[in-house]
Amino acid sequence: MQQVIVFLLSNFTLTFFVAGLIAALIALLRHPKPWSRPVVVEAMLSWFLFFALGVTFLYNFVMHVFFSEMAASFIGWQTSPFQKEVGFASLGFSLVGFLASRGGAGMRLAAILGPACFLWGAAIGHVIQMVEAHNYAPGNAGVIFYTDIFIPLIGFVLLWLSREQDPRLNYAR
Repeated sequence: MQQVIVFLLSNFTLTFFVAGLIAALIALLRHPKPWSRPVVVEAMLSWFLFFALGVTFLYNFVMHVFFSEMAASFIGWQTSPFQKEVGFASLGFSLVGFLASRGGAGMRLAAILGPACFLWGAAIGHVIQMVEAHNYAPGNAGVIFYTDIFIPLIGFVLLWLSREQDPRLNYAR
């Protein structure tokens, strides 16, 4: 059981993404059938924003601000005062993610766009660390690396699919 808990918390970006999928499924199961595409997309997007961004970045805030030695070690780095800055930026992303889970199109775009810049920049940093420093620590080259790439992509796809609910997001015009 300890190994499962360590795996789930060490791979928190994947854990909370899956939690969002489970929450979306539960929300859909409580919704009358048949489910329309907009209903499915709304459930997926709102719970993605809540868990994959809101909860994930809240966890990142806690780890970098209150458990900085553990977080740095997991990434394969030494502790740094910059971790607090990353932590408080994560808190901001978290709060916007929580608000966007029930917010409008503009809020949702902002909730995905800010973290996308951060996560894709982090992914580039991970690659540089792997190539130059041979840093293959789990927090640099493991699940975190892949979710840094794919979480924003999934968010943008869900946002694009939700354009039917809000005509302001219909980019085909």
